Amino acid sequence: MATLQSIRDRAGILIAIIIGLAIIAFVLGDFLGQGSSGIGMKKKLEIAEIAGESVSYLDFDKRINDLTEIYKLSGQTTIDEATITSIRQQTWDQMVREFVMMKEYKKLGLSVSSDELFDLVQGENPHAYIRQIFTDPQTGIFDRGALIRFLKNLENDETGNQRKYWMFMENQINDEKLFTKYLSLVRKGLYVTTLQTEAEIAENNKRVDFSYIVQRYSDVNDSTVSVSNEELHKYYNEHKDNYKQSASRNIEYIVFDVNPSPKDVSDSEEWINDIKSDLEETNDVAQFVNANSDIPYDYKNYKDGELPEVINDFMFSSEEGAVYGPYFENETYKLARLTTKNMLPDSVRARHILILPGPERSAKRSKQVADSLKNLIDTGVDFALLATFNSDDQGSAQLGGDLGWFTEGSMVKPFNDACFYGKKGDITIVESQFGLHIIEILDQGPKVNKVQVGILARDIQPSSNTYQNIYSEASRFAGTNNTYDKFISAIEEGGLNKRVANDIKEGDRQIPGLESPRILIRAVYENKEGSIVLDQNNQAVLELEDKFVVAYLTDVKEEGIASFEQVKEDVKLNAIKKKKAESLIKTLNEEMAGVNTLNDLAGNINANVQEATDINFNSFSIPGAGIEPNVIGTAVNLSENMISKPIEGLNGVYVVQVTVVTEGEDISSETEKNNLISIYQNRVNFETYNALLENANVKDKRARFY
Repeated sequence: MATLQSIRDRAGILIAIIIGLAIIAFVLGDFLGQGSSGIGMKKKLEIAEIAGESVSYLDFDKRINDLTEIYKLSGQTTIDEATITSIRQQTWDQMVREFVMMKEYKKLGLSVSSDELFDLVQGENPHAYIRQIFTDPQTGIFDRGALIRFLKNLENDETGNQRKYWMFMENQINDEKLFTKYLSLVRKGLYVTTLQTEAEIAENNKRVDFSYIVQRYSDVNDSTVSVSNEELHKYYNEHKDNYKQSASRNIEYIVFDVNPSPKDVSDSEEWINDIKSDLEETNDVAQFVNANSDIPYDYKNYKDGELPEVINDFMFSSEEGAVYGPYFENETYKLARLTTKNMLPDSVRARHILILPGPERSAKRSKQVADSLKNLIDTGVDFALLATFNSDDQGSAQLGGDLGWFTEGSMVKPFNDACFYGKKGDITIVESQFGLHIIEILDQGPKVNKVQVGILARDIQPSSNTYQNIYSEASRFAGTNNTYDKFISAIEEGGLNKRVANDIKEGDRQIPGLESPRILIRAVYENKEGSIVLDQNNQAVLELEDKFVVAYLTDVKEEGIASFEQVKEDVKLNAIKKKKAESLIKTLNEEMAGVNTLNDLAGNINANVQEATDINFNSFSIPGAGIEPNVIGTAVNLSENMISKPIEGLNGVYVVQVTVVTEGEDISSETEKNNLISIYQNRVNFETYNALLENANVKDKRARFY
């Protein structure tokens, strides 16, 4: 019978693709505690504006929580910070797409009827999502019977998890079908005119060879060209669209590292020496280590040579209860006590059948299943056959449950102990965090001397006093140097290491050299240019992991057109280049008077004639000249032997003469039209949505919350 548990095994990757999920750790107190209400509060809690509609953080949070429940049903219950960041982005993408597309669906009256949806999930050719989940992994064939059994069992699921999962799946299929319908309408509305077809044939079919000369801008010394401030402003105003920018910030900062003080080191050394006698006397080493050590007790039995070199020989030459140390390793003081010496297999070969508990299989039911399978094995039923059809470990199930040879410590402790403390031929049931294992020990390697060692560790960490002292030092620095000029002077006088971080975007999550710098990035966007960076509590010292940071905001760039002052140097370079082009064009026009060939012109201006062959309208660059779209466009449209007027290019001013014009094979208009339609239709999926997304004018404010 198909269950939610069986779906999990096949749906993990699918779920990751379909949904965007997150676990949010945001405290609303920072917003709700500011006495705001009404419209002001709504604005403070606005996480986005999409297609003119405001999206509340609370609504976004609910979406994430709902989807997180589905994510948990797919089998993953914990996620790390990198995964959190990734699934937040996936959640955002899904929400934006929904807001953007729903308006389009409503305008066009698009919907998925109940009959259509039924056909997509239960019809003759069900949706790919359904086929993937209910395909028999043994045969690779869609199992319609498993689907029907699952649907019939929905009403019997007291937890409601199966129904919740199924409704989510139906919603995803519904959304995907709506989007497919929309794209289909766009494709069917595409049309290529005869004029378009003829222009495309002409552009792609015509190829030219041409000669050219170039007067490069780099050959004209900048000092010979002067531009007035008025000319610079004129150039800037005429080319403002070239200076669009996204919001960014530049900061300069210093770091106060929180490192253990000499007293912290001596305190750790004193502590480890004082506790040595207690470790020697304890009767329960594991409990003592777990209660006092910075690393947990290690139950693994080690062979000679597997332990760290500093304690290896001692442990294999001493009696049980012997203690070595203190010794210093990896910034940690340690004591090591020899707990046990024994003879155990070097390695083990075993096979198992894994029985997983789940929403429809309680712990009690799992135990009953495991006991039943073991009874069958005890009566002579083939273990491998039972593993193939009953084990929830799909990897080993295909091998009859065989896990091959493994060394101690490769498996979780209950499984490990059963294999290494048991004997060849034993069949036992053990429980681990993964479920119940029916284990058969197939073989064991030769027995060797092994030892179990209890290591008590004391990391050298900065004490609270050390943190307070370094924080006080950073606070004094920030308070004394409360202007940028004082900040720079103090750094120079004290020989401090000033760091720089440029082009910081509001949503960035990384600054090289700093761990978890979001608090700093968010603070940067709440301060004014030239000021010391204050956090939301108006503190100038920001704590980032094991560092305190004092920073100044040195440059602010807002989204839109960069100011003249911000891009003045770039404007000047381009204005000078423009003037060079005007001067070179004037000179070339004068020299071209009465000239009949390109060679004559080259002789007059002491230039070399260069060649370019097989160039058409779609060519990317010119040999010897680089990327020059203006030159290519002009050359392709010249008649044979015709000399062009001077052409302003990206790298210089050009004069070209076409030497050969080649017309390609005749292409029928109908063939070319079909090719163009096919190209346009292939671009529909990507370009249609991107066009709608751009038109939606999405304002992303997530950086205020995360």
